Amino acid sequence: MTFFEKAAPASIVSSRANSRVKQLRAAFAGHARLSGGMVAIEGDHLLAEALRSGMVLKTVFVSERRELPAIVPRGVEVLRLTDEVFESVVETRAPQGVAALIVPPMHAMEDVLRGTPLILIAAGLQDPGNLGTLVRSAEAFGATGVLTTPGTVSAWNQKALRASVGSVFRMPVVAATMEEVAGLKLRGVRLIAAVGFDDSETIVAQEMDFSRGCALMIGNEGAGLTAEWMEMADARVTIPCPGPVESLNAAIAGSLLLYEASRQRSMR
Repeated sequence: MTFFEKAAPASIVSSRANSRVKQLRAAFAGHARLSGGMVAIEGDHLLAEALRSGMVLKTVFVSERRELPAIVPRGVEVLRLTDEVFESVVETRAPQGVAALIVPPMHAMEDVLRGTPLILIAAGLQDPGNLGTLVRSAEAFGATGVLTTPGTVSAWNQKALRASVGSVFRMPVVAATMEEVAGLKLRGVRLIAAVGFDDSETIVAQEMDFSRGCALMIGNEGAGLTAEWMEMADARVTIPCPGPVESLNAAIAGSLLLYEASRQRSMR
């Protein structure tokens, strides 16, 4: 990590009605229009990850009780807030005293179709922790991208962002309709549905061929994949569990299948 000269000190903002404070609050709440399309991040680690990943900082907010992090580049707008105002905006119970507005990366479908695609499709995931964990696993195991379908929580949800531990800054995450997902077949990408049951048409993970271009579909935490997604799938895959459990957590199941895909591809 390259350290930069500290930005010039700023006067302390004590009003919750400050326009930048209101923009930060809107970004934390996920209101794209009110935040001007900006994304909010909080804490030293995510700030460092954002800079390491080449994210553009719009504004950095620092509470009055701490120094401006040395990694903040010169020229970035800095607002120092009273502790009360800072704590009224951020979502964590024990804030570290630093937050920022960043310009989110813009990705398109072409970005997830690089090389031999390995795509994770979040079809109706509603738990932000699960989505963030899957984005992190997708990066760890060499996936080319993540597609989120209607009904799936935003990857920029604060809990999802923290669960990704910065991977969302680097992993292409693209919102896609059911029609766009179906269109992947025309580009040689097999759609593989992850299911929690084993029948004559379901293939166990170790026997599924992940070496070719494929997209792994992970369904809703409670209901799984809908009938429409299942009808679209080219194959079904399951993870054999010798233990007496009914099913695996969506993030764990997706991560294990991504690992198996990575293992197979490394052996080619």
